[in-house]
Amino acid sequence: MRSSWLLLAAAGLVWAQADVRRLRPLFEANLIAPEVVQYQLQRHLKPRVPKLTEPRDSAAWTRESQRLRRDILDNIVFHGWPPEWVNAPPRFEDAGTIEGKGYRIRKLRYEIVPGLWSSALLYEPAQPAGARAPGILNVNGHVGPPGKAVEYKQKRCINQALQGIYSLNLEWLSFGELGQPHNVHWFGAHLDLAGANGVGLFYLAMRKGLDYLAQHPKVDPQRLGVTGLSGGGWQTIVLSALDERVAVSVPVAGYSAVTARLERPGDIGDIEQNPTDFLVGRDYSHLTAMRTPKPTLLIYNGEDDCCFRAALVKNDIFDRVQPFYALFNARDRFQWHENADPGDHNYQLDNRQQSYRFFARHFNLPAVEKETAVDAEVRTVDQLRVGLPDGNLTILGVAKAIAGRRTAGQATRARLGEVLRYQEVTLGHAWASGNTKSKGVETRSYRFDFGNGLSATGVWARSLSAAERAPATILLHDAGRAALVDAAFERINRGERVLAANLLFSGDMIPKPVPPSGFSQLIATMGERPLGLQVAQLIALARWMGERVRIEATGIRNTTAALAAAGLAPNLFADVVTNEALSSLQDVLDKPVEYRHAPELFCLDLYRYFDITDLRALGKD
Repeated sequence: MRSSWLLLAAAGLVWAQADVRRLRPLFEANLIAPEVVQYQLQRHLKPRVPKLTEPRDSAAWTRESQRLRRDILDNIVFHGWPPEWVNAPPRFEDAGTIEGKGYRIRKLRYEIVPGLWSSALLYEPAQPAGARAPGILNVNGHVGPPGKAVEYKQKRCINQALQGIYSLNLEWLSFGELGQPHNVHWFGAHLDLAGANGVGLFYLAMRKGLDYLAQHPKVDPQRLGVTGLSGGGWQTIVLSALDERVAVSVPVAGYSAVTARLERPGDIGDIEQNPTDFLVGRDYSHLTAMRTPKPTLLIYNGEDDCCFRAALVKNDIFDRVQPFYALFNARDRFQWHENADPGDHNYQLDNRQQSYRFFARHFNLPAVEKETAVDAEVRTVDQLRVGLPDGNLTILGVAKAIAGRRTAGQATRARLGEVLRYQEVTLGHAWASGNTKSKGVETRSYRFDFGNGLSATGVWARSLSAAERAPATILLHDAGRAALVDAAFERINRGERVLAANLLFSGDMIPKPVPPSGFSQLIATMGERPLGLQVAQLIALARWMGERVRIEATGIRNTTAALAAAGLAPNLFADVVTNEALSSLQDVLDKPVEYRHAPELFCLDLYRYFDITDLRALGKD
């Protein structure tokens, strides 16, 4: 009797293994093209692009600009940041001087937030333009190891000093003296996870420079300017729009409106350029219009080999903003320059000379036609090194410090829905693209289209001997459905119905050519959360399967989505089984997990209010 049972068991094992091999291609097949996934995401986000509507008069726009400024600063930029850090006075230290011809360089180090210092160079004119001279904040872009010592920036700062201007050259996070691995800008997402909007750190880093100039005894606080290339151009428009002390602004090849970011991957930018909730009800065109009626020169490059090509961004951020300056009778204060020589991503001679002329005109300085040749004055990285404290924090280090301030006790279901920006979605249609029915197993392949225009895919399967309403399991895996074949057959052999699913950004639901990390930024900056979209899909699929569904998820991304879904809808799920899950969201900071590998985890405030144990507890209520 025992030998007969063993023979039957062995036969069943052979049958199951054979079917696993036979059905593996079904699990590996793409049920949707990556280009379609991208198109769906573009269509989902496009209606959320805010329109720039011309007000009835200048007074109305002034009021609206003030409202936007307060809202962005109070509710977005400084969300989650300790007020004592935000309001701390500038703390700068002298670190030596270098004598130049007609100017002096003063080396400075300054504190951005407690424990994180940066460096700066103040180019002091030998002949200031008046007892209180203009001051220009020069911010960095993505310049690599040279940082603030990059050649074209040195030439610009020297020339500004020779024109009688106090020129402050800031280092930027991740470059030059701040070139540590954990200062890579993507670690701004770890700040979000810990509960402080990542853009706040970048904003404080540049605002401290403006604070310094505004309080300098020899600088005229009514004649302050900002300029920079690329990421420096982004800093320029953000600081210039949000800080009314900036009198003259010259951003260079630094930003575009949201539509351009949806159209072209190269325009999406780094995470600080798409901060969470930053573009809810406003766009970069709004920030540009908030400059009215102050002088602003937008410089872009005709054949930019990085991003933001002039012809492709001009309509949204210049043409549409011109009427706002007209409301103030200030059309001449809003200018556009398209660079053709060299036309690539640059702040070279032509662009520099355009900026000199513009600043000189609006600072009431003598006209500047040509740059003074200062090639012999350009110094090496080492010569311009300021020196930063040992143990200086990084972006990731600040995120850990923020996480260390979190308090327990607010992990409610309502709070979870708020953090995820959860919106229930309906399953519009389950498109059956194929089926099999042989050797005791039935399958159907589906594309699930939801009411928000996004999709998921899945292979449904059951044993032909299983009951019509047999227990159901939804299987998820970070590596995609192809990794679920063995787990699916284990459940089928138990007499269950199975749905091996790919939620948004998993398996065949990965868009191309824009990666999930790109679309995740755009989703978050426009007010939704990638994790919330995944949770909504999972809950809709569970309802489609019917009754109380079991979830089995593998990997840090899908297990977090599964636990969050159960936390929001505990009565919908019979059990949640997790494999290779995070033991704590602190692991994301400690390992650390890179943003590009799991962008949905970096949900603003998630770790501020919840840990994995909290999600598990909510799912059992």
